[in-house]
Amino acid sequence: MSPWERLLERPHSRGHFVQLYEADEMALTKNVGRYLWEGLRRGEGVLVIVTPEHQELFSGHLDHLGADLPTLLGSRQLVFWDAQQTLAQFMIAGQPDWQGFEQVIRAAMRQVSPRNGAEGLRAYGEMVGILWKARQFAAAIRLEQFWNKLLEQSSFSLYCAYAIDVFGKDFQVSNLDGVLCTHTHLVPAQPDGTLETALNRSMDEILGSKADAFAGTDKSQLSSLVGGDACRGKHPPVAEEESARTS
Repeated sequence: MSPWERLLERPHSRGHFVQLYEADEMALTKNVGRYLWEGLRRGEGVLVIVTPEHQELFSGHLDHLGADLPTLLGSRQLVFWDAQQTLAQFMIAGQPDWQGFEQVIRAAMRQVSPRNGAEGLRAYGEMVGILWKARQFAAAIRLEQFWNKLLEQSSFSLYCAYAIDVFGKDFQVSNLDGVLCTHTHLVPAQPDGTLETALNRSMDEILGSKADAFAGTDKSQLSSLVGGDACRGKHPPVAEEESARTS
C-alpha cells in the first residue's frame, strides 16, 4: 500500500487534502471512495458536499465496495449535501461570508451521526471546485481559508478536489500556489502515486507545445509548485514525502 493510500484510509485529524485529478473521474472516484469507505467502516461520520453527478458516482462506488447505503443514509452516518445549494447559502457579493459559512457547515456537521461508540468525522467538499470552475479564484481560496479556520476549531479531516481542466488557458502558477498553500497534503491522482508524473501530464494537456517552455527542461518549476520559496513551509507535502519524514 502506498503512503498516500494509507493517508486516505487513516487521515490526520485536521488534515486538509487536495487532489488535482486531471478531469479523470475514475481516479477521483477511487480515491474519494477509499477515503469515505474507510471512515464508514471505522464507524466515523461522513459528510459529502458534492454535485449531483458526483453523488451518483460516489454512491455507486461505495455500493461496489460493500457499503449498505440505505442503512448508512438512514442512520445519518453518511450525509450528502448539494454543493451548489450549500454554497449559495453563504455567498455575499461574490465572496463567501464567514458567519454564514460557519453556520451552514456546522449545521451540516450536526446532521452526521457516527456509529454507536465511534468518534470522528470525515468531510469531502466540492464547493471550492465550483468557484474555481466559475473562475472565481479569489473566492475559492478564501473558502479554503474558511475551511482551515473551521478545522482549527474542530476535529475532522477534509478532502477537496480540483479538476485540472478548470485551470485551462487561465492557468497561472500564482493561482495554483494559493490553492496549495491552504492544504496540508496533496493527493496524487496517478496510480503510481507520483506527483511529478501527474503535473507533467497536466501541463502537457493544458499548455501543449508550450509546456516545456513553462516548466523548464529540468522540470524545476513543476517541483516548485509544491515546495517553492513563494510558500515555504505552507505547501502540502506529497504523501511519499510525508512517509519519508515519519519513517
